[in-house]
Amino acid sequence: QVQLVESGGGLVQAGGSLRLSCASSGSISHFDAMGWYRQAPGKQREVVALIIRGRGTMYAESVKGRFTISRDDAKYMLYLQMNSLKDDDTAVYYCNAVLPPPNGYQYWGQGTQVTVSA
Repeated sequence: QVQLVESGGGLVQAGGSLRLSCASSGSISHFDAMGWYRQAPGKQREVVALIIRGRGTMYAESVKGRFTISRDDAKYMLYLQMNSLKDDDTAVYYCNAVLPPPNGYQYWGQGTQVTVSA
């Protein structure tokens, strides 16, 4: 059992950058898949970026070329570098980690607010 805690959110002007961090209370080496999701007011939670061992990284079309996901297993950390932020990026951002099959259990952080002002 691990706990995921996000940080790095805040208020930023359009065109600016933020780096989100997700700290795990335990080792993340056994998570083959980790990712960032977001939920804007009145909308469903959506995937932003995934990092999957053996398959690389995947991004939502809306953030391709602007966001970069990375992980540091030695530090138990997951990151999301967000550049060229747009007001549409305003949302609560959640860290996610998935245990490999057949378990498949998903861990979620509590979320961090990102607000982009136009």
